[in-house]
Amino acid sequence: MRKGFIVFDLNGKRAVVTGAGSGIGEAIALRFGEAGAWVWVVDRNEAEGNATVERIRAAGGKAEFEALDVSDAGAAKALAERLGAIDILVNNAGVGHVGGLLETEAEDLDRLHAVNVRGPFNLCKAFVPSMLQQGRGSVINMASIGGIVGVRDRLAYTVSKHAVVGLTRVLALDHSHTGVRFNAICPGRVETPFVKARIAEYADPEAAYREMASTQLNGRMGKPEEIAAMAHYLASDESAMVTGSCQLIDGGWSAGK
Repeated sequence: MRKGFIVFDLNGKRAVVTGAGSGIGEAIALRFGEAGAWVWVVDRNEAEGNATVERIRAAGGKAEFEALDVSDAGAAKALAERLGAIDILVNNAGVGHVGGLLETEAEDLDRLHAVNVRGPFNLCKAFVPSMLQQGRGSVINMASIGGIVGVRDRLAYTVSKHAVVGLTRVLALDHSHTGVRFNAICPGRVETPFVKARIAEYADPEAAYREMASTQLNGRMGKPEEIAAMAHYLASDESAMVTGSCQLIDGGWSAGK
C-alpha cells in the first residue's frame, strides 16, 4: 500500500487490461496489481507483456500474460471463455496516425478503426455478458482528448476516439440498472515510450516537446501513472455512482475549446 495515498481496494477482483505491455496500459496493470487485483496483462508484444507481469509479481501482486490481437473477435471470445467471469475490463490497446485529410487514406481509417473501435467492441462483446450475469463490473475504455475535441493533423485518430466515446455512452445507457458500469478516460498528451520515440525523430526534439506540451495549460505532458490513478478509481467500488462519463485528464487542454 502506498503511504500517503488513498488506495481503493481491489482485493479479490479480476482485471483484464489490454495494451498493458507499455505506457498507460502498463501503468494501469501495475497499479491494479498493487491494489490487490489479479491482473491479466493482454498485449500483442509477448516480451513487453511478460515484463509487465514480472514487475507485478515482483511487487507481490498476481498477474498472467495473454497474447491477443484485439481486432480479432474470435480470439477475444476464446479468451473470455478461457478466463471466465472478470470484474474489471480496461480497453487500452490502441494505435495512432498522423495526418489530415490529404495525408489520410481509407486504409488508415480502417486500421485505426480495427484496433481503437472494434477492439473495445470485441472485448465488451466477449466479457460483458458474464459481468451482467454476476450483476457487477467496471468497463473502462481509453479514449482521448481527441474523443472530445478536434485535434489538428490527427483525422483518423480523432474519428476513432470520438467513436470510443460514443460506444462508452451508449453501453452505459443500454446497461443501466445492471450493476455494470461503462466509463471512458480522455487523456491529453502523455509521456509514453511511443510518444517519446516519435519526439526523438524530430530535428529538434526539445522544441517538439515544448510545442506539444504547450497545448496543455499546465505546460507539460501527463504521466502514465496519472492516467492509471483515474483508472484505479473507476475500477473501484468507490466510483459506483460513476457511469457513462468521459473523464478528462488533459492538463486543461479542453478548457479553451
